[in-house]
Amino acid sequence: MSVEVLDGATIRDFVEDEQAFNGFVDDHFATLDVDHDGLLTYGEMMKELMSLRVLETHFGIDVVGTNPDEIALIYRSLFVQFDHDRNGCVDIEEFRAETKKMMLAMANGMGFLPVQMVLEEDSPLKKAVERESAKLTP
Repeated sequence: MSVEVLDGATIRDFVEDEQAFNGFVDDHFATLDVDHDGLLTYGEMMKELMSLRVLETHFGIDVVGTNPDEIALIYRSLFVQFDHDRNGCVDIEEFRAETKKMMLAMANGMGFLPVQMVLEEDSPLKKAVERESAKLTP
């Protein structure tokens, strides 16, 4: 993990650079696709969905006492967001489209003011910051 400064433009520029964005998404998809069949099942995506920390309340602390059935329902509905054709699996195009949608939503939410964030090393936000930093280095 590292502490980075970024804004909506950093994220938006990364998403709009198709080569950089698709390269990251494709590599990430391949990592999640444990059986290498070109599709992500709910089981394969579960770790990724859990990393979104949708029930986090404060700096890595999850909501205590949440009903396991409610948690399962939340993760299932997140999976359905990725599974556009509702066939029970997520292909690379669906994964790219939903990842892009989520990243642009984050960019829009952040706006133009810089924010300091703690980022995971292999996260898409970290890749966006690295891409921007590389543009600034001669």
